[in-house]
Amino acid sequence: MKKLLLSNIFLCLCFGVNAQSISNQENSNPLKMGWMQGFPPPQEKVVSATDGSFFEFPALRYSVCNMRQFLPTKVVKSAEKNRYNFKIKIDPKIDTITFVPLFENKKMTWHDALNKIYTDGIIVLHKGKIVYENYFGALEPNGTHAVMSVSKSFTGTLSALLVAEGVLDEQKTAGYYVPELMHSAFADATIRDLLDMKTALKYSENYSNPNAEVFIFSAAGTPCHSDDYEGPTHYYQYLETVKKAGKHGERFAYKTINVDALGWVISRVTGKSIPDLISELIWQPLGTHFDGYYQVDSYGIAFAGGGFNANLRDLAMFGEMLRNKGYFNGKQILPTSIFYDIINNADNSTFDNDNYPNLKGWGYRNMWWVTNNKNNAFCARGVYGQTIYIDPAAEMVIVRLASNTVASNAANDPYSLPAYQAIANYLMKK
Repeated sequence: MKKLLLSNIFLCLCFGVNAQSISNQENSNPLKMGWMQGFPPPQEKVVSATDGSFFEFPALRYSVCNMRQFLPTKVVKSAEKNRYNFKIKIDPKIDTITFVPLFENKKMTWHDALNKIYTDGIIVLHKGKIVYENYFGALEPNGTHAVMSVSKSFTGTLSALLVAEGVLDEQKTAGYYVPELMHSAFADATIRDLLDMKTALKYSENYSNPNAEVFIFSAAGTPCHSDDYEGPTHYYQYLETVKKAGKHGERFAYKTINVDALGWVISRVTGKSIPDLISELIWQPLGTHFDGYYQVDSYGIAFAGGGFNANLRDLAMFGEMLRNKGYFNGKQILPTSIFYDIINNADNSTFDNDNYPNLKGWGYRNMWWVTNNKNNAFCARGVYGQTIYIDPAAEMVIVRLASNTVASNAANDPYSLPAYQAIANYLMKK
């Protein structure tokens, strides 16, 4: 039983579970609901990682802002000097901008859409200035929030940087860098295959199938195991067991374990953990104000595919740096080539349109989702509504953190994608 509970905890954190709906954002406000408040909190207001209740809606809205209360973590240190401060010029008209959600025919305002998808925090930058910022629920300006699979784009960006610097060769295989993977599906998967999710793996993230491989991966990554547990005991150990199904490089297939395999390669080559590298090469150079942190497994290995937690404005710095082709806070943090590689080389001919009907024509590059639209917009995406959306033509960056009742972005996209375009259209006229 304990093994099952721990596996379910990990699944909730990494991939999300659907939960009972609460009628609106306001009556699910975690501060009003009183989760974990008091000394001690009343039993009915306690949520726990032991039984997975911390990731059941509406308690989820508290947990995403307080993950360190529930799971072991490793710090991503922020800048100690040269901290960056955004200029602010709030535009009150943004709340009233309207758009028509996908598959609907009635207009909705930007502000109403934020409530619809249970937004916890959102910021809009235009030409590097904050033109909109709002907080809801348990998130505060100095707080952190789980970013879920937005973490993948951090790992992808870090990898692209190491490729540009010659530390990694994108044509070499994971097995070349990590010999322990030589008997796994990753043995002949190139770094480029991993970066673009074009591996052929016998691995399913279909949570309705109790025999799906994701449950084994989930159990491996839990922070502790029962005495009778006989499976892999950490992320890397599971990766060694993954089997191949097809030929690498032929089609896009979004699978989280690609990111953790890449994380292993990175750490093996550099001798440093993902949190330490993100801090050293990205987080501190940005001039961030707040430490981020990663969820780690029982061996202290960071969950590269979905375990990052960070501050809203600090995340906006990361997005603005990408929009500015790697330049931010007075320095070139990333080579300009990484920006152009993302927007120009996201292949949409092999994109999985069947499973992503809202994203037709999109592509995937360096672990960024690429719209291939006329604005060259691209984004990082995570379950329950996390996003960093970058629109170069509109000189716009949007960062949204949320705790929707539904995990899948398919539930958010109808109220998000047209809203982002409406804001972009508005800002381009200014």
